[in-house]
Amino acid sequence: MSHTNLKDGYLKLSERLNRFPQGAPPSELLFKIFQVLFSKREAALLSSLPIRPFTAERASRAWKMKLPEARAILSELSSRGILLDMDDRGIQKFVLPPPMAGFFEFSMMRVRGDIDQKLLSELFYQYINVEEDFIKELFGNGETQMGRMMVYEPVLSSHDALHVLDYERASHAINTATHIGIAECYCRHKMGHVGRACKAPLNICMTLNDVAASLIKHKIVRQVDAAQCMELLDEAHEHKLVQFGENVREKMNFICNCCKCCCEAMLAAQRFGFLKPVHTTNFQARVDEGKCIGCGRCANTCPVNSIELLDFGGPDDTPAADRQNKKARPRSKVIDELCLGCGLCATVCPKKALRMHQRPERVITPLNSVHKSVLMAIERGKLQNFIFDNHAFQSHRAMAAILGAILRLPPLKQALASKQMKSVYLDNLIDRCRKIIPFC
Repeated sequence: MSHTNLKDGYLKLSERLNRFPQGAPPSELLFKIFQVLFSKREAALLSSLPIRPFTAERASRAWKMKLPEARAILSELSSRGILLDMDDRGIQKFVLPPPMAGFFEFSMMRVRGDIDQKLLSELFYQYINVEEDFIKELFGNGETQMGRMMVYEPVLSSHDALHVLDYERASHAINTATHIGIAECYCRHKMGHVGRACKAPLNICMTLNDVAASLIKHKIVRQVDAAQCMELLDEAHEHKLVQFGENVREKMNFICNCCKCCCEAMLAAQRFGFLKPVHTTNFQARVDEGKCIGCGRCANTCPVNSIELLDFGGPDDTPAADRQNKKARPRSKVIDELCLGCGLCATVCPKKALRMHQRPERVITPLNSVHKSVLMAIERGKLQNFIFDNHAFQSHRAMAAILGAILRLPPLKQALASKQMKSVYLDNLIDRCRKIIPFC
């Protein structure tokens, strides 16, 4: 089938998805993925949905159909993980998530027979792991990314542990979650179908809070309590998996337990580390040269290849005379600009030659998903899609959430937001906020 014929039925959906900060560059592979996941009619219906959460009544008006029919379609799409079905103060609302983190993953978080998961995995692999447009779009644009690393707490000194804030701890996110769901790891499940999976645990993907509630309701994930989830976190640590969580301080919606060979985020960091595709922790690994024996365990374990072995305990430009005076052995060196600060290297060092040190400047994490989405939209030139999404802002509460997030931004990003919106109203609002709150 030609590229033109394929895109005829799915182009509008692609355009709709790309209104969100985390889009999906259109290509023949993307349209083939769409073909596996939903029909052309479903794609057309999805393309007319707003960005922000909406009710069944709003969907029925947008689709020009009776409410019972709209409810049935929404429920069916939610059962397949295409939509998320959430309770908002007793009102049922739906949202079309981005492809990642979103319905791409949800399609592979359980074994199912209604779609060809092997074909879908092959398409995902080509679109995400072979072609570069999607992964660069997802991880390489803007300063604010969708996810961040979480430090392995036991490797920190007692002094440094005092400086780890609650939202930086995977244990805190788990123990404060309203709902917890466990499913198959999308990345390793996909890689299994293309013959590239590792032996790391498969049923260890963690969803939390509102996203978990929706996926539990539709049996896409299995519900567990905090104690069970903490046991899985311990299992992840035993298998040297690193925690990659949503880049927010409040109500984190996912924690991935990542390996270096399958995980999309870790592979992106390996390939495009210079683009800063993953937010670091507030720590960085350092090598004690006197203790390092050059065994290479840290370099083999690092999920993003940020550790290298140097011959003779020094860089290649070490003077020959100095080299002769040293014992001929390799030494580990951390590549600072690539280190994500997970602490995994320190867990495998037999001589405890690796320690985690605080970064000179703290990493700033968005407050919640609204704050994160606004930042991402500003940096990617898509803020107007939130503001002028006619279906989204039928209440002042939704508008206030967006504007409130903008007003919490630093002045430079407020200026970027104002420029994108070209809104006198927002300019006046920002000016008023600055007069009332000096640091606004």
